Amino acid sequence: MAHVAQWKYKEVDELTKIFTEYPVIGIVEIGGIPAPQMQVMRRNIRDNALIRCSKNTLLFRALQEAEKQVKGIAALQEIVTGQSAIIGTKMNPFKLYGSLKQTRTKAPAKGGEIAPDDILVKAGDTPFKPGPIVGDLQKVGIPAAIQGGKVVIKKDKVIVKKGDKIPREVAQMLTRLEIFPIEIGISLQGVYEDGFIFKPDVLDVDIDQYLIQIKQAASHAFNLAIESAWAHTKTIQPLLMRAYRDSLLLAIGQGIVSKDTITHLISKAHRSMISVASNVKEDGLDDDLKKMT
Repeated sequence: MAHVAQWKYKEVDELTKIFTEYPVIGIVEIGGIPAPQMQVMRRNIRDNALIRCSKNTLLFRALQEAEKQVKGIAALQEIVTGQSAIIGTKMNPFKLYGSLKQTRTKAPAKGGEIAPDDILVKAGDTPFKPGPIVGDLQKVGIPAAIQGGKVVIKKDKVIVKKGDKIPREVAQMLTRLEIFPIEIGISLQGVYEDGFIFKPDVLDVDIDQYLIQIKQAASHAFNLAIESAWAHTKTIQPLLMRAYRDSLLLAIGQGIVSKDTITHLISKAHRSMISVASNVKEDGLDDDLKKMT
């Protein structure tokens, strides 16, 4: 029987404790993050979350143990890839995703990385003086030329498509152009909460835009409720106000006298009198009416 190091048992126990004690568990990919940046990122989320690095095999073992107490959590095994770590927190999964997303920063490519998005070099002036640099730019596919004593890029050009490997010589030129296409940061692969696994395509929500949509939906629902005369604690006051205005206008139109309509009716009669007087010859008007017309 193969001997298993004691520290591995201890590690699995500690990981299992995290899986069972925190209501929200995230799996993150941390490969390629330099140690100094990683330390900064850990400090930034320390107040709201615990991050723990471990070997994937030990994570799998701990998830299987935790499944005995937390149903569905073992499904996190499916998203453990590369150099992984776990996050234990009480934060809402969407807030966790947003918080980790803010830790990501742009970094220069070294060559050999996979482009996370199309790498676009935009048309315009460059910081270079005329010289061999023009040929160097053209060599990596950037449409450069000398114009007005300056090195310029003549048109926008995608030099590496999303998903393609970034050539080393292209990476070097991008760095000289101060184009940093690589994102460094903690990449959240998925989150477990209350029996469900949430992945980035669900968690990546524009909170500000989402709030705007909620406010618009609430406004539309309120307007619909008013138009359909649906009585509710939120609509009863404006419905009563509208009913009052409608009844007042109806009463004025029909000449019904009441304490609420008398002022409006007298004003209406006065306006009608002035209208009639304006069509009467001046000889037929008294002095007061002459002044009014």
